[in-house]
Amino acid sequence: MADFDPEKFEDKYANYFNELQKAYKNAFNRLNERYDSELIHAIDQQILNESEPFYEGDGEFRVELPENPVERVQGIVVKDEKVEEMLEIYVEEIETELRRVFGFESESES
Repeated sequence: MADFDPEKFEDKYANYFNELQKAYKNAFNRLNERYDSELIHAIDQQILNESEPFYEGDGEFRVELPENPVERVQGIVVKDEKVEEMLEIYVEEIETELRRVFGFESESES
């Protein structure tokens, strides 16, 4: 776990790249085991690759998605509602992992 500094998070890719990578990877691995791996891969590669994590304060993180995220999913046949539902679960998992990686939440709290 890194010593978290909200000011350093402003330049997150320079200061916390490894932690961000770990949080995203943990979320991916957890969801890939539980849900349709083809859909998880598509969301990961076609939506979340352009997402942006932000620190909101008080140990809370927010993941901002690119415009029209559902429309970005190509190459698989799945209803938009399913993509939206899975994307919401995925983003919540990333936000949980960010809290965990930066020491705001323990493994048992999730």
